[in-house]
Amino acid sequence: MAKIESYVIWNNKGGVGKSTIAFHTATRYAELNPNKMVLVIDLCPQSNSSMMLLGGGSSGENYVLQLCTEATPRSVVGYLSTVIAAGPGAPLPDPLRFLVQVSSVNPAAPPNLALLCGDGNLEPMSPAITGAANAPALTPSSQPWKWVHLIFRNLIQSFADKYPDNDLTVFIDTNPSFSIYTELAISAGDKLIVPVNADDSSRVAANALFILLHGQNPPHPIYGSWTFAAKAAALGMVVPQIHVIVGNRLTQYEGAASAFAALSDATADALFNAYHMSPNYFTNRGPAPQNVQQFRDQYSVALRDFNTAGVVAAHVGRPLSQLHGGYYPVHGHRIQINSERVAECQRAVDSLISML
Repeated sequence: MAKIESYVIWNNKGGVGKSTIAFHTATRYAELNPNKMVLVIDLCPQSNSSMMLLGGGSSGENYVLQLCTEATPRSVVGYLSTVIAAGPGAPLPDPLRFLVQVSSVNPAAPPNLALLCGDGNLEPMSPAITGAANAPALTPSSQPWKWVHLIFRNLIQSFADKYPDNDLTVFIDTNPSFSIYTELAISAGDKLIVPVNADDSSRVAANALFILLHGQNPPHPIYGSWTFAAKAAALGMVVPQIHVIVGNRLTQYEGAASAFAALSDATADALFNAYHMSPNYFTNRGPAPQNVQQFRDQYSVALRDFNTAGVVAAHVGRPLSQLHGGYYPVHGHRIQINSERVAECQRAVDSLISML
């Protein structure tokens, strides 16, 4: 049986580069693993990673719009709508009806990369998703909340079944808000890639992340039993473990120490304390770290050279391996990229891939 690995790229803090990291991680991983199938599921209504994968700029944006306005959208909304309309127990639709082979649209992309496109209609569809999840159980064995939350996990399995001789790696892009569609994204994956900024605001977000995924202790007396964490635990669902913390948007102007650290001291302390109290919240990366520095070494990676080259590559929809020095149009400006900076950025992305 083929092996499935699934990574959710999520932090409940905005502005940490989730979609750009999703683009570079998925394309580079597919390049380095040509015998594996790679799938991106874009569960952010902004659909930025989909736009990047489908050519970037206005062409990527237009193609996303085209997919989302088909009679049955080839998007996360089209798939969700089809499954929910059929109801629990109905056969799953063929995932290939909804997925796009990225290279068929963007020739710069590796041929083994597929996409379930993002869709801005996730926002207005949210009440319908919530309604389906909270529907009364018609039989003692039916569990509508669990069924809805596992829709994308089941899609991943049905896609893997199409290619039994190929391992499958999945990257799931998310929105920072812990909305119903983010809950579905979390429920689809086994491991978390957590982008953070190297500042103390990420420490607050890190603490909130654990509460959202695993609940407060003690639970809130009024709404504690209604949370995602409580329901997922009661239903025996998989909650993904933190696999790697990515320090992104790092400043190069605060001295060598901060420039080369993936995490601020405060964020590293908060995460290490969480690891010390609940190591099961993290994947097993070998011998248990005994101090903050060992924790940093095992669980974090710094995209310190994830510079303008990385942003431009994503904007024009090209993997870094196909980005050369020169001028590129970005939002009406001509941005110059140095080939040495491209190589630095590529090494930074490869350092993240090596952690997977």
